[in-house]
Amino acid sequence: MAFAITQTCCTDATCVSVCPVNCIHPTPQERAFGSTEMLYIDPKTCIDCGACADACPVDAVFPVDSLTGGQREYADINAAHFEHAGTTSRAEARTPAVSGAAGLGPTFHPWGRPAFDRVLPPDFRPLRVAIVGTGPAGMYAAEDLLLHTRSEVTLVDRLPVAGGLVRYGVAPDHPATRKIDDTFARFRTHPRVRMHLGLDVGTGVTAEELAAHHDAVIYAVGAAADRRLGIPGEDLTGSLPATTFVAWYNAHPEVAPDAVDLSAGRVVVVGNGNVALDVARILVSDPETLAGTAIAGHALEELRRSTVREVVLLGRRGPEHAAYTRPELLALKHLPGVDLLVDDHDARIGATIDAAGAGDKAGLLQGVAREAVDWSLAPGAAGGRRRIVFRFLSAPVEVRGDEAVRAVRVTGGAGEREIPAGLALRAVGHRGVPPAGLPFDEDTGTVPHERGRVPGRPGTYVVGWIKRGPSGGIGANRTCAAETVGTLLTDAVAGVLPAPTGGPKAFRRLARRRRR
Repeated sequence: MAFAITQTCCTDATCVSVCPVNCIHPTPQERAFGSTEMLYIDPKTCIDCGACADACPVDAVFPVDSLTGGQREYADINAAHFEHAGTTSRAEARTPAVSGAAGLGPTFHPWGRPAFDRVLPPDFRPLRVAIVGTGPAGMYAAEDLLLHTRSEVTLVDRLPVAGGLVRYGVAPDHPATRKIDDTFARFRTHPRVRMHLGLDVGTGVTAEELAAHHDAVIYAVGAAADRRLGIPGEDLTGSLPATTFVAWYNAHPEVAPDAVDLSAGRVVVVGNGNVALDVARILVSDPETLAGTAIAGHALEELRRSTVREVVLLGRRGPEHAAYTRPELLALKHLPGVDLLVDDHDARIGATIDAAGAGDKAGLLQGVAREAVDWSLAPGAAGGRRRIVFRFLSAPVEVRGDEAVRAVRVTGGAGEREIPAGLALRAVGHRGVPPAGLPFDEDTGTVPHERGRVPGRPGTYVVGWIKRGPSGGIGANRTCAAETVGTLLTDAVAGVLPAPTGGPKAFRRLARRRRR
């Protein structure tokens, strides 16, 4: 019986490295890596050894015969990846290495010459590298340096708890995804690591001071801001970025416990990516199912008092272009006590869903109820159950209200209309914030770089979303960090890193004086 990868896949690719028969795809060497929603196990090649399940940092791999409930769908999802037209993974896995080996199995595939591009010359002194940010991007960079060189690493984070987006951005009802932080935790306590929390680069310590005490500095500061809609009423009370809502339920120290009021009956969420689905799921979930998670206490109490009965997800484009991933939508379809509905306000929506194939994103909505919603009815009027409404081909044009949100005016169908709501959340993406002392591209929200190297700033590097923009999940940071660290080590061997003028003890004293 084969294994299957399920919803919480982080695309970290640790499973790929331990698979003895090359049955997990796409691999980091394949073109599709980083663009698929998850990794997949070929059931025709899997030998049921379980190595991938043991190695998976987020408990996403299970034997097919152990899957229950909604998880059973992942057996078909894994298999369909290899049967879908245009998929080359199985062919790549079975490419023979030697003449006459065709058909002998996936272990007979060509191997390149071994490369050791992470090893410094044996007589090279240990590097002192500072990493700003303790989320996945920064920790993958730290892991690379610690495992493959004798570098000494200084971790710096402006927040009082390490973890970055894993700690403050992952929904509390996704505990398996949060387990990736257990992998990183062992590197935070590594003998060659010093960590300084509550130390902000820019106000607590300058970029120049940090650079003066280290051979190199890697900025892994993510994309901390949110994108705006640019419509009237966006700043009314009750109109919030989804990043604030997520930080609120994750007890972010910079978001007040009373930042969110859930006394409305209906909430409009602009966007239909994974963050939008996370927000919708938390808003309509039974609070008692969240009580055993890592959700903030103040958020749990507000959810218990909540009068929200309906969440409307606005998508500017059609269901075939929805930004959410298949696993996140499947999780909504199996949410106890919650109905899903597609607002059938435009004939193109139903036609697209009906015509979708099994492998198409719109096909996931086949079987979901469709009707033209009467927005004049109070939320919960039809049976009293909580529900999530997908409204595709609809964009917000104004948030209405005197001082607080009263409704959201949207496009769609024959023209514009108002959807009454007491809370509006925009989940339209993250945006980078200029790191102190570094160049910044306002158009892309990133720091300009050359394979991770910041031009004109010797010894300065970037990794993660501040490097490539807010795209890619947790695992995408591994390959991103590998590129940046490779560039850093190349510069070290070339002798172009500036020599530090201060030592590690001097920096520790400085950090103790400056941190919050």
